[in-house]
Amino acid sequence: MGRDRSAELRRRLDRLDAQSCCIVLGCPNPSRAAASEGFDERFCRRHHEHYQRHGSPYRASYSAAELVEPRKWAAAWLKLNGNSDEVGSALERVRILYRSAGVAVPAFRLRGLSAKERARKAWARLRDAQVPPERILAAWLAVQRALATDPEADSRPEFARVQAAKLVHRLASGTRKTWVQERLDGGKRVERIEVYPRSRGKVLRVLGEQIADAADPISALLQ
Repeated sequence: MGRDRSAELRRRLDRLDAQSCCIVLGCPNPSRAAASEGFDERFCRRHHEHYQRHGSPYRASYSAAELVEPRKWAAAWLKLNGNSDEVGSALERVRILYRSAGVAVPAFRLRGLSAKERARKAWARLRDAQVPPERILAAWLAVQRALATDPEADSRPEFARVQAAKLVHRLASGTRKTWVQERLDGGKRVERIEVYPRSRGKVLRVLGEQIADAADPISALLQ
């Protein structure tokens, strides 16, 4: 195992000069590998961060304004097709994710957990917040509609999954706590804490893949 890892590191180091510039069209910046910031031979630091946050190195996440019409379309579509076997199957898949999520963990205790476990706890927070499974499917449908009407869309499945994950993540992402402390002068002080997990990285890929899998039964209806 140690030799294999060393060989892989040597192979990567030998290839550092193979890709000196960021692969995003028009970007003059060196790749992270060429800038000695890691082994990423594809993107510069700026486009790497953009990719981690949005699921695409160049297309930004859809804004609330851009999703107004897609959300209306998704709601109308679910109303029209809500009694179909396909939608029923997709909703049950979301319920299974809720049931298998285990005990919810406050957002400030997520540090150190794997991306898979973070995604699992996101489902637990959604369940405990009583987010209807229909809203999960509506988020996925809205992203599909936005992609279909976007001339500049990133057509890779990863972008669609990350966009859906970001929408779902916002539905119950944070932890808010309020408590009262007694002051020395006899008065009271209200303390508040609000913590929100960062919406970026591998957890969005895991969550997005789970959403896409849950919504798979209705894919045929969208053709």
